[in-house]
Amino acid sequence: MSDLPNAAIKRILLANGVPRISASSVGIAADAAQDFLVKLAKGAVENMNAAKRKTVMDEDIQAAKAAISSGRLF
Repeated sequence: MSDLPNAAIKRILLANGVPRISASSVGIAADAAQDFLVKLAKGAVENMNAAKRKTVMDEDIQAAKAAISSGRLF
């Protein structure tokens, strides 16, 4: 079960071309989005630690996103 609000997930899906979506599908999409965010956070923290900082910066998030997109981080 995702911590993300289903209404926000449904709104994003509908705004991006999904004509209709079942409630259970919204839940599955919310779980997938949460999984992505968890990977993004873990990657960003790894980048932050490698740079010996205590604050996650834009470049940490961007690098983690690129790593996920390229399949280097999963």
